[in-house]
Amino acid sequence: MNSSSSTSSAPEASGDEAQRRPKYAVPAVDKALDVLELLSAQAVPMTQAQIARALGREASELFRLLGALEARGYLRRDTSGAYVLTLKLFELSRTHSPHEQLMQAAALPMREFAEQARESCHLSILHRDQVLVLAQVDGPMPLRLSVETGSLHSVVETVSGQVLLANSSLEERGAILSSRGEYLRLGAADRERFLARLDDIRRDGWAYAEGLRFIGGRDLGVPVGSPEAHTRAVLTVASLKGRYGLDDLFDILPHLQRCAAEIARLAGIAAS
Repeated sequence: MNSSSSTSSAPEASGDEAQRRPKYAVPAVDKALDVLELLSAQAVPMTQAQIARALGREASELFRLLGALEARGYLRRDTSGAYVLTLKLFELSRTHSPHEQLMQAAALPMREFAEQARESCHLSILHRDQVLVLAQVDGPMPLRLSVETGSLHSVVETVSGQVLLANSSLEERGAILSSRGEYLRLGAADRERFLARLDDIRRDGWAYAEGLRFIGGRDLGVPVGSPEAHTRAVLTVASLKGRYGLDDLFDILPHLQRCAAEIARLAGIAAS
């Protein structure tokens, strides 16, 4: 399925991404980051020629760069000679991650909740203007939904994102929404309804939706930590429609809220 994707062109930066780039470019650094981001996005081994074609560069100008990245341990070559990312970037991010304590605090409460509720759950945070899944625990049932740890999702079109937006300041919320095409494409009335939904979520302390990500999917999410905390997260259950009646799904809401409160307490981000 991925054989053709490795030669596709890298996506052009959006207007907002272009604005966030430094005023004075550093070509060598930009080139190295382009390679790392491309290999991360494609998630398949790519040859020097394929990388060059995807980035719109000459293969010869990437030769020394790829060698340097390989020598420093960021890339390795498979048996065919194609380049793949190593785990070095992941290790660096975990070493200095401000969310390591949050993940450690969440591990046991999430496992206990999944066993009790017999549902999978995942913990997410805001990463710039997207939702980043920090941790995922599978429920014990043989048929279940699972969300990949480290994956990025829309902050507008997911329950997790809506809970995080609802518990952000109005200034932060506005800045995030101003960069999201899913929100900007909405008409005035739909934008007003979306903002009203965020207010309802903040007031109620939970959010529920059906079919946001795919037909038949249902999500129930609660905030982790207070809106005033520096670190904010959301705990979400993803389930399949028809497996339970609506009342049965909401039976787990108190358990989900208690789990979120315990994570916040252990991580030190509970409301004072």
